[in-house]
Amino acid sequence: MKLPDVISSPQSKRIKNAAKLLKRRDRKATGQFLVEGPQAVREALARKGSVVELFITEEAAEEHSSFVSAAKHGRMQCSIVTGEVLTELASTVNSQGVVAVCKALDVDLTSVLDKEAQLVVVLSQVRDPGNAGTIIRLADAAGADAVVLTSSSVDVYNDKVVRSTAGSLFHIPVVTGVGLSEVTELARARGLQVLAADANDEAHDLHHPWDTGLDLTARTAWVFGNEAWGMSAEDLSLCDASVAVPIYGSAESLNLGTAAGVCIYESARNQRM
Repeated sequence: MKLPDVISSPQSKRIKNAAKLLKRRDRKATGQFLVEGPQAVREALARKGSVVELFITEEAAEEHSSFVSAAKHGRMQCSIVTGEVLTELASTVNSQGVVAVCKALDVDLTSVLDKEAQLVVVLSQVRDPGNAGTIIRLADAAGADAVVLTSSSVDVYNDKVVRSTAGSLFHIPVVTGVGLSEVTELARARGLQVLAADANDEAHDLHHPWDTGLDLTARTAWVFGNEAWGMSAEDLSLCDASVAVPIYGSAESLNLGTAAGVCIYESARNQRM
């Protein structure tokens, strides 16, 4: 397979334009973001119309020849770059030789919160990129219908978020830039119960929901709050009930990603019984 010409200068206009997408301001202005590494790029290429441009080293192109072929058949711009040039686009020390420029994937809230939705995950004021990406990946694995990030949460196209999703960003619909009250109001109007994952004094025990009348088989929107301070009283008031993951040992608490995984899978399991 004949490879495209090599870009060897970091001063290349196309490299400089792509590198701007490492900044949130430029991602928002262009409606594009960067995806790094073979796994994530493979998933991006599998979603038709997602990839705009591909930058790949000669070594990576030989190992992943299907990437170059997919770019050619999809009529995407594809460039072979040197390792030095790729570092201008990569946010990791070891980029594994490939970076793609992709279109933003946002969808409208009403398109995912419909009468068919069974399980929706909502992130409210979640600021840590690793947690956000991990929860998107969890939601995808559990078969959730969508993930919603409120306007106060981390940018879903932050490089750390994208990397933490391990490609799941291209599998599950994601809504961004909405208020929590808008989400909970529409979810309730569409027949979903709204549960807050929060260990307050009135919280239901996730493992003994029947004791308090909580129905985990019901269509549910789970709301997860900030890593440090959880959910405010105002945000909790927008939810139908609070649910806590019981701790049987001596740990003070669970981190957000772990707690979210337990809650999401508990709903997924009960809904499939």
